[in-house]
Amino acid sequence: MVRYGLLTEEEQSLDYILQLTTQRFLERRLQTKVFKQGLAKSIHHARVLIRQRHIRVGKRLVNIPSFMVRTDAEKHIDFAFTSPFGQGRPGRVARKRAKAAGGGEEDEE
Repeated sequence: MVRYGLLTEEEQSLDYILQLTTQRFLERRLQTKVFKQGLAKSIHHARVLIRQRHIRVGKRLVNIPSFMVRTDAEKHIDFAFTSPFGQGRPGRVARKRAKAAGGGEEDEE
């Protein structure tokens, strides 16, 4: 429970475990963490980014919005290497527009 950030080191007794609320569990979800870090515009956008495989935790590509993020992995949440939002190649529409813009300039010269 401590590794997931649900309890502190001092709160390791049964009383504190029984006082846990669903709010504390929901705050540890990957979907919430992506939104809170500003990688997504909304909580729904965060869910879509995760399901479409744009988010990684460390080197691991995660596509489950309910993934429980540990405290040590929290700082490693980022866009995937293959994602157009990160360092990956541009998406289908961006490539198509770039090709059209490049093709139009070549015709004018």
